[in-house]
Amino acid sequence: MRRKLMLLVLAVAVWLPALHLLFRPRDREALTAALALRQRTFSLQESSAERDVLHRTNPEWDLMVRTFSVLSFANLALSEPARKAEHLAVVDVLIARTLRDERRAHEAFFLPYVHAGPFKDPAGRSLFVDGELALMLAARQMVEKRADYAPLLRERVDLIAGQLERAPVLAAESYPDEGWTFCNTLALAALRLSDRVDGRDHGALLRRWVASARKNLSDSRTGLLVSSFTYDGVTKDGPEGSTLWLAAHMLQVVDADFASDQYQRARAALLGQALGFAWAGEWPAEEAAVQDIDSGPTIPWVNANAGSSGLALVGAAAFDDEEALDGLLTSLHFAAFPVHDDTGLRFAAGNPLADAVLLYALVEGPLWRLARAPHLEAHR
Repeated sequence: MRRKLMLLVLAVAVWLPALHLLFRPRDREALTAALALRQRTFSLQESSAERDVLHRTNPEWDLMVRTFSVLSFANLALSEPARKAEHLAVVDVLIARTLRDERRAHEAFFLPYVHAGPFKDPAGRSLFVDGELALMLAARQMVEKRADYAPLLRERVDLIAGQLERAPVLAAESYPDEGWTFCNTLALAALRLSDRVDGRDHGALLRRWVASARKNLSDSRTGLLVSSFTYDGVTKDGPEGSTLWLAAHMLQVVDADFASDQYQRARAALLGQALGFAWAGEWPAEEAAVQDIDSGPTIPWVNANAGSSGLALVGAAAFDDEEALDGLLTSLHFAAFPVHDDTGLRFAAGNPLADAVLLYALVEGPLWRLARAPHLEAHR
């Protein structure tokens, strides 16, 4: 019996360190192509039971999956110029659908508590919707300009700039008296991309936002950006991984040094790694855990959170953190159950938003490099 137990222990000791090799994706191009195939089909469908379920579960996710998909196919259009028209067709369908849905019901993408009270900003608008639509339009214009999009982008950018300027700490609301760092940094990236295509300059506003965020929206213990706050800049929820990874990436086109600092702090506080696998927690050890629908469940003991781990893929890819990206992709294939069929690839443990985030992580880069280039290259 003792001999069998010793053999079992020895087998586990040999096998366990090699387990990750069974799940590590070896062909990222094939992975990207399979994901893109399914996201293209999902995006081009005018009606979809899967989209209806996503919207009923959380209408915010319905908008966000469109934003990540637009960014993905804009990046693909830049990296695969021979297929630019095909990729931009997906972008245009998603933008048109989102503008139409917003016109039909201005509150189409909000959770019910949007009715909890009035917005503090006199315009009564949400940076959530304005920022995501502005980023979609700006990304499209960065790849190839459409004359009919120019006034739509300019109008949306003016709305965003007004909301930011009027806010006491330059951070605007997503819900009444509730601002999100996620939405603010995304809106800042939209301003930067928009400036590159229309020649305007919101640089001073972006710099003042970063200075204000360092002072008013940073956690004193970790130095990480908090995730939500009141209109006056009082912290509601502290640092959260599902906000930080995306915020750091968006800030790359706003303030590269600040962005890198936030990523490295988040990596130190939230990223876990062992035996070739990697995962991310939602909250630093110093913060109290407050689970919500966006964060998703957390596996205790190892502090692995689904929402944070998904968006950590974006952070790792954006900051060229190959060790983290490789480990996160390996964990994804181990725990999220990839499903291959004639529509492409999806992960059974996730939803269309999770798949859209993963696709974006795999294709991000060209759009941000273009935004940071000394002179905007011609993609006309």
